[in-house]
Amino acid sequence: MALTLVEAAKLHSGEVFRSSIIEQYARSSDILQTLPFETISGNALRYNREDVLPGIGFRGVNEAYTESTGILNPLTEPLAIAGGDLDVDQFILTTMGEDQRAVQEMLKAKSLALAWTKTFIKGDSSADPREFDGLQVRVTSNQLVAAGATSGGDALSLAKLDELIDIVQSPTHLIMNKTMRRRLTQAARSTAVGGYIQWVPDAFGRKIMAYNDLPILIADEDNAGAKILPFTEANPGGGAAASTSIYAVSFGEGMLAGIQNGVMDVRDLGELQTKAAKRSRIEWYAGIACFHGKSVSRLNGIKDVAVVA
Repeated sequence: MALTLVEAAKLHSGEVFRSSIIEQYARSSDILQTLPFETISGNALRYNREDVLPGIGFRGVNEAYTESTGILNPLTEPLAIAGGDLDVDQFILTTMGEDQRAVQEMLKAKSLALAWTKTFIKGDSSADPREFDGLQVRVTSNQLVAAGATSGGDALSLAKLDELIDIVQSPTHLIMNKTMRRRLTQAARSTAVGGYIQWVPDAFGRKIMAYNDLPILIADEDNAGAKILPFTEANPGGGAAASTSIYAVSFGEGMLAGIQNGVMDVRDLGELQTKAAKRSRIEWYAGIACFHGKSVSRLNGIKDVAVVA
C-alpha cells in the first residue's frame, strides 16, 4: 500500500527523531506532503503500463470472434540517491548542547525536500543521469496542452484549465506557482471571469485553495531559493521564454506515485578523524512512477497576466 510521508511518520512514532525528520520533510513541500510512496525492494521498479485494450465485437450464431489481445508497455523506474552530509563542530556541541545538531539535521531535511520537489517537476536524467525524470520531461503528446500559440505566451483561460483537468484519469490535484494561484483568486472575484474556488484542509489542518474540488499544490522555491515554476519556460508560440506551466495530476496507487526503498535515513557517523566535528548523513533512495498514461497532464505557455474565461 502506498503511504504519504505524513502517514509514514506516524508508523515511526516510536522513533521520535526520525518521525520528526520525516514530518519536517513533508511540511517543507506541498507535493511531498500529498504524494503517496510505494516501498519497493531493489534499486528499480519494473512494471507494465496499459497501452492498447484488446478488441471487442459482436458475433452471429455459428460465427467466431476475431482474436485480439491488449498491448502492455514494460517500463522501468530507477531510484535516485538524494541526501547530504553535515558537520557540527564539537565546540558548538559542548558549549551549546547536542540540540544544535538536531537543528542542523532539520534544516538539511528541509533542503532535501525542496531539492527533491524541484526534481519532481524539472528533473531530467539526460542532463544529469544521477536524478530521475520529472513531470516536465514525462508529459508529452496528448497529455500536453498549449495555452495558445501567441509569441511570448498566452493568458491562462479557465476553458484551457478545464481541458487540462479533463484529460487526466481521476484527477486529484493541481500544481502551479504562487502567482498563478493568485491570478485564479483574482479571477474568482471578477464577475466577467469567475472560477469555482474553495478552501479545503490539508494533511496538517491548514486551509489550502482548491479549484473545481481539486486542491492546489504550490511548487514555490528549491533549496537554493530559485523558483521551481518560473515564467522562463519556452512558449509554444515562440518568442522570448516568458511562460510557466500548470500540472493536473492523479496521485494514488496505479496512477502517479513516489517509489522508495525504505524511508529517509538519518545516520550518525560520529566524530571525524580529520577535524573536531561530528557528522550526520541524511539519505533517501526515491523516485516517481507514472503507472497510468493519463495520470498527469501539463498546460504550458502561460504568461503572467490576468486569467480569462
